[in-house]
Amino acid sequence: MVKTLNIIAKDRKRTNILKSSEQKLIAYLVQKVPLWINSDGLTAIGFFGNVMVASSIVLGAFFSRYWLLLSIVGFAINWFGDSLDGRIAYYRNNPRKWYGFSLDVTVDWVGTILIGLGFTVYAEGVWKYLGFLFVVLYGWQMITAQLRYKVGGQYSIDSGIFGPTEVRIILGAIITLEAFIPHSIYYLTTLATAFLLYSNFVEAKKLLKLADKRDVEEKRIKAEDLQNRQRENA
Repeated sequence: MVKTLNIIAKDRKRTNILKSSEQKLIAYLVQKVPLWINSDGLTAIGFFGNVMVASSIVLGAFFSRYWLLLSIVGFAINWFGDSLDGRIAYYRNNPRKWYGFSLDVTVDWVGTILIGLGFTVYAEGVWKYLGFLFVVLYGWQMITAQLRYKVGGQYSIDSGIFGPTEVRIILGAIITLEAFIPHSIYYLTTLATAFLLYSNFVEAKKLLKLADKRDVEEKRIKAEDLQNRQRENA
């Protein structure tokens, strides 16, 4: 188990609350996934989970609010596919780092848009804009994570103590509560969006500090290289 944990976690820095138990569960599951299911297949499974979440919200809008409960299954399926697609490649010693990274980000973004559109269909009046705002802020978070990877060289999918898994749990709880308490989704999503806005500003500040530190380091290296060349030419 320890060896498997080291293999699947070596390219990521995790800071989320559930990181310990989540990594242990992933390390167990990658050993159980049938060989005929590859990384792309798991990515497709994860995307299907997001489609299921979006569909549950739309069905809740047109038929019964209890369709919203289907989102719990959708989030679970999304977690399974999204959490294991890259990890299974490392476990099987067949990683496609940049392909997998590009595909994962693209599919996650499309899935987030679908869920946001589902909320827009479900919501009434000005509340429709809340789904749009959440998607925009989540997109900002994704961009920050990619910039942090580019600037710092360490890929992290978490924002402090919250990662994708915690976000799924929170959103799942909000949607589930809406099935029993109508319109509660508006106020709880407002709180979640406000927190996401705050988190984005905090992470953006950290990113800029990291970028500034890298600029200073690169200038120092260039200055040292110039001095070395001048000594060699003297």
